[in-house]
Amino acid sequence: MCPPGAKRAKDPVSRLAEAPACRREPATSGRTNRGRLIFKLAILTISDAGSKGERVDTSGDAIAERMAGEDFEQVRREIVPDERELISAKLREWCDGGEVDLILTTGGTGLGPRDITPEATREVLDIEAPGIAEALRIETLKNTPMAMLSRSVSGVRSGCLIVNLPGSPTGVRECLEVAVPALPHALEMIRGWRGHPGH
Repeated sequence: MCPPGAKRAKDPVSRLAEAPACRREPATSGRTNRGRLIFKLAILTISDAGSKGERVDTSGDAIAERMAGEDFEQVRREIVPDERELISAKLREWCDGGEVDLILTTGGTGLGPRDITPEATREVLDIEAPGIAEALRIETLKNTPMAMLSRSVSGVRSGCLIVNLPGSPTGVRECLEVAVPALPHALEMIRGWRGHPGH
């Protein structure tokens, strides 16, 4: 008999076999109409003013707008203040929950006294992916010398990729133009983390 979710093949050869050949219906969950994987996206804005409702989250909006045209489905979005423990706790929650493939943070990556997003991110990582942050700095440096002041980091926790982005809409857009082409392949590479012992 065919397993659940399968149908008998209609080819003539199968009629001659004792057990009919079977074909599975193609899975639709997690895929676009073009057959490409849909990845789950979470956006975390780090901003003291934003968390109090004193500033519009324009950088978070920029991420949402840019990623809407890609193979990503936004499933989480929040704003937290520039507090290391709160940032780390939210990253752990989203990564360990198993429902998010990619977390894009915005804000807190500069040299200011409250810019602690890189430290909060590094604290939760299983492994770093330094090439992502390096590429963002190198490429956006062509547009502004301020890119050299970024301390953003990237890495993996529990099969989820975390990428720090700047706190300005322009910086977000410029960084995503660099990162987006590589993100689907990166996420495919790290999917094995969720099935790996200890994760």
